[in-house]
Amino acid sequence: MSVQDTIKVGLRIDVDTFRGTRLGVPKLLDIFQEHQIKSSFFFTVGPDNMGRHIWRLLRPAFLKKMLRSKAASLYGWDIILRGTFWPGPVIGHKLASVIKQADLAGHEIGLHAWDHHKWQMKTDSMSPTELAKELSKGYQMLSDIIGKEISCSAVAGWRCTETTLDEKEAFPFRYNSDCRGKSIFVPKSGMAPQIPVTLPTYDELIGQEGVDEHNYNQAILDKIKPNALNVYTIHAEVEGIVCAEMFEQLLIQAKQHNIEFVPLSDLLDQHYETWPQDSILNIEIEGREGWLSHQASLVRPISS
Repeated sequence: MSVQDTIKVGLRIDVDTFRGTRLGVPKLLDIFQEHQIKSSFFFTVGPDNMGRHIWRLLRPAFLKKMLRSKAASLYGWDIILRGTFWPGPVIGHKLASVIKQADLAGHEIGLHAWDHHKWQMKTDSMSPTELAKELSKGYQMLSDIIGKEISCSAVAGWRCTETTLDEKEAFPFRYNSDCRGKSIFVPKSGMAPQIPVTLPTYDELIGQEGVDEHNYNQAILDKIKPNALNVYTIHAEVEGIVCAEMFEQLLIQAKQHNIEFVPLSDLLDQHYETWPQDSILNIEIEGREGWLSHQASLVRPISS
């Protein structure tokens, strides 16, 4: 293949927990240095209360997902129980040096959440003031840690509302990555563009349609398309710890297919034409419990 045939894939790393930050991020930084890859890290910086999701086991769809992805062995009991019997640690206070390390290594740093669990469970019920407060607390701590403005964000759990979009306009985000979709778009005139995630995550794909650890990488590679927007999300808690070896093999295989992983901001330069206006629609998808934000034109026609 020629240089022109190289397929760029935006690589997004969601860091949801204390464990993912402490163990997963350093491992991923080592892997990226070895393979000369730059990416986009989206950090959760507030209290780690992810263990409170354990009550969602009462919901059949969530229990099915947890069993299919073997969550206890995948994430570890410290994540599953974090914040249930004792207050969760504030990630940005205790692990600021790890976050700073990712910035110093030249990776793009974005805001994921202040409190990941709270955002994922209460986004659609929080008032504009509450949403603004969650965003502001996360933004301020993250910018203090790396000593500069934060240029991008990606909401926790792909859960975004129109109010969230409005509140994000108060921050200097060059782009947001809040939904699933197929193309870069602008939610409202004058707003920062959305770079949607186009590829499934590990927990959505594993155990579905015959996909297991042996053919997972090939299943992902098969979904990467030339002349299209390709955005792949991994999690520091998964690909940075238990699945780190498998993920590194994905990078090696991708290079053999002339696939180049890049920070999401690089895709803005690649797809530089005027972005169309679209909107976000919240729907449920196969492989996940609850609703996720989607690029609306892929779900229904945009009304005239």
